[in-house]
Amino acid sequence: MTDAGSSRTPSKDLAALARVHGVDTSYTTWDGRCVPVPAATLTDVLAALDVNAGTPELVRAALEEARRARARRLLPPCVVTRPDRPATLEADDAAQVWIDLEDGSRYELTRTAPGSRTLPSSTPLGYHTVHLRHGGAVATAPLISAPGGTAPLPDRTWGFTVQLYSALSGRSWGMGDLADLAELAGWSGRCLDAGFVLVNPLHTMLPAATSGHSPYWPSSRRYPDPVHVRVEAVPEFPHLRGADRLRADELVKAGEDLRERVLTDGALIDRDAVWAAKRQALALIHRVRRGPGRQAAYERFTRQEGQRLLDFATYRALAERHGADWRQWPAPLRDSRGAAVERAGRELRDEVEFHRWLAWVTDEQMQATQREARNAGMSVGIVHDLAVGAHPGGADTWMFRDFFAPGVTVGAPPDAFTAQGQDWQQPPWRPDRLAEAGYAPFAEMLRGVMRHAGAVRMDHVLGLFRLWWVPEGRPLSEGAYVRYDHEAMLAVLALEAHRAGVHVIGEDLGTVEDGVRDQLVERGVLGTSVLWLEKDADGRPRAAERWRTACLATLTTHDLPSTAARLTGSDLALRHRMGMLKGPLEQERRAAADEIGLWREELRRTGLDLPGPQDGAAPAPPDAETLHAYLARTPARLIGVWLPDTVGDLRAQNLPGTLDEHPNWQHVIADGDGRPVSLEQLAAGPGARRLTRALRDAVTAGRPLTPRSSGPVPRPPSENGRGTR
Repeated sequence: MTDAGSSRTPSKDLAALARVHGVDTSYTTWDGRCVPVPAATLTDVLAALDVNAGTPELVRAALEEARRARARRLLPPCVVTRPDRPATLEADDAAQVWIDLEDGSRYELTRTAPGSRTLPSSTPLGYHTVHLRHGGAVATAPLISAPGGTAPLPDRTWGFTVQLYSALSGRSWGMGDLADLAELAGWSGRCLDAGFVLVNPLHTMLPAATSGHSPYWPSSRRYPDPVHVRVEAVPEFPHLRGADRLRADELVKAGEDLRERVLTDGALIDRDAVWAAKRQALALIHRVRRGPGRQAAYERFTRQEGQRLLDFATYRALAERHGADWRQWPAPLRDSRGAAVERAGRELRDEVEFHRWLAWVTDEQMQATQREARNAGMSVGIVHDLAVGAHPGGADTWMFRDFFAPGVTVGAPPDAFTAQGQDWQQPPWRPDRLAEAGYAPFAEMLRGVMRHAGAVRMDHVLGLFRLWWVPEGRPLSEGAYVRYDHEAMLAVLALEAHRAGVHVIGEDLGTVEDGVRDQLVERGVLGTSVLWLEKDADGRPRAAERWRTACLATLTTHDLPSTAARLTGSDLALRHRMGMLKGPLEQERRAAADEIGLWREELRRTGLDLPGPQDGAAPAPPDAETLHAYLARTPARLIGVWLPDTVGDLRAQNLPGTLDEHPNWQHVIADGDGRPVSLEQLAAGPGARRLTRALRDAVTAGRPLTPRSSGPVPRPPSENGRGTR
C-alpha cells in the first residue's frame, strides 16, 4: 500500500489514468448513493496492474504512455466475434489481414469497406489468431469465435442442492464422496423424477488448517480434490495383496471409525483426517500394476492434460514437502517455470507421478457420477459449482502467477446486509493479462469444471463484468471496481459451454448493474432466485407468475438459514448468541414474523392452503412443503430443494461473517433434533417424498403457470444480498 496521492479526491490525470486501465473512479451503493474512490485506492490498484502512479509526474507520464500505446496498436488486445455480431477490424486498405485458425488452416480477410475488414459469420468456432501486416509493422491478437444467439435453456425440472461433504452414507469415510453423490443422483432420479443434483465446489483444497473448511476458498479450481474419491471403487483396490492388503484393511477400518464418529457420535466432519487415511490407501493402490487397458486410459488422460497436469502435480508434491502455501516456500521454488522447480520435479518424480494418477482416478469417478445421473433419467445430471476465486497461496496462483494481481483482494463493498463489506481473501485475475493470453487460463479452468457436468453454477457471475478490488491494508469500503472485458469473458463461457454441452447458472445476487442480467440472459445464462429475497420495490413478495423463467429458484442457499431455521426463528437465536443481529432480538423476531405474514398472504393468493389462527393465536408459519409448492407455481426452469430441508435440519452449513465462532462447512445433515441422518436414512424417510411432491407433479404435468394478472413483469431486484465466503 502506498501513501502517495492519499487525498480523498483524485486529480483529473489520476482519474483519467484509472479509467484507461479499467478502474472505476466512483461507484453506486446499494441505496443509490454515488461514492468517489479515494486517490490512494486508485494508486494502489494501478500498482497492482504494474502502473506506477505514485507522484503527479509519474501519473502524467503513465497517462501519456498509455495514450501513445493505444495509438500505436494496430489490433485490439483480443478480438471477439460471433455469427450474429461479427467483429470489424480497422485496417488500412493496403494492409494484409489474415486468421490462423486453431486447426492450423489460414483464412485471408478481404476489404469489406474502406479502412476495415469484417470477419465472416462463418468463422469457425474456436480460439484463433488474427494477424495484420502494414508496411514493415506486423501485429497479432487472439481471436475468440463464439456461438451466436441464446443458448437453449434446460427443460423444466427440479433437483436437490447439497454440500457433498455433509451427505454421508454407510460406506463413506467420514464425509460424503463421489460414490455418495452417484447414489443420491440414482435414487432421486429414479424414485423422485429429479432432473439434477447441485453440489458445492469439489475443487482441490488446501489443508483445512491452512485455508479453513470453505469449498469456496480452494487451492485450484482447475482440478477436483481426490478427497472425494471412494477408495474401494478404484478398480485396482481388490487386487491389493499381502502386507498392502492388511494395511489397506486397517485404513478401511479407520475410515469406518471416522464415519461412525460423525453419524453416531455427532462429531464434526474432519476433512484433514479423512484425507490422511485416504491418501495412505490410495498410495497403496497406486503400486498395483494396471492392466493394459487401464494403463492406456491413464496415458491418454495425461497426454490430454499435458503440461498443466504436470504443473499441478508438481505443486502438490512440493506442497507435501514445503507446506501448502507456496508463498512460504524457498524463494527459487515460488517460480513455477524456474530451473529450481524443474530440478525439484525430477527429484520428486515418484511423488509427482502419484499426484498425476490421483487426478486421473478422481476424474474417472467424476465421469462415473455424471453417467449414473443420466442413466437414472436426469435431464441435466450433476451441476458443479465454480468458486469465484482461489486461495492466494494455492496451486492456481502458483501455476498462473502472472495472471493474478498482487497486493489486492477481491470482495464486496458495504451494503444493507454486510455493513462492513466483504473480504473473500482471493486475488483477482488481471484483465490485461487475460486479454493478452486470449483468456486461455479462464477457458482452461472452465473446461476442467465442465468436463463431467450437466450444468455449472458460477459463483458471483457478476465478476465477469467487474470485481471489487481492495488494496491490502485498506478498509473494505476503500476499494474500487475494476472492469473486465465482459464480451470476451462471456464469449469464452459460451464457447466452452457449447463444446461441453452444459447449461450455465449464474449466482447473480448482490448489487447488480443495469443491463447485466439482460446480457446474461442473452447468452443463455440462468440467474438465481431465492424466495425470501424475491421482493418488489415496496418490499412485498414478488408474485409467483412474475418470477424469472431463466433461473434456478430455491428457498435457501448454503449461505442462508435452512427453511426450518427460518420458520422457527432458530436462525435469529443463533445470530443473537453470536452478537450478529442489527437490532434487539425481539425486534428482529417481529420483523421476521411480519415478513412471514406477507408470504402467507402471497401463498393464499396462489391457492395454497395454510393453517389459520387457533384460539386467537397468531397464524402458524407455512411449512416447507407449502413453500416448495409455491416454487412449483413460478415459471422457473430449475427448482432446487436444499437436501437438509427434507429432514428439518436447523443448522447452518455456513454462517457468513464468522470464522472460528461457528463450525462452518463441517456439519453432517441432521434432523430437527440435531441427530445425524445418513443418506440411506434420508432416502428411506418420508420427508423427501413429501417435500418434493408438488414439484414432481408440476414437472410431470409440464404445466406452465398462467398469470393471474396482466401488466409488465418487473426486473429482479438489484440488491438481493449474498453471504460472505
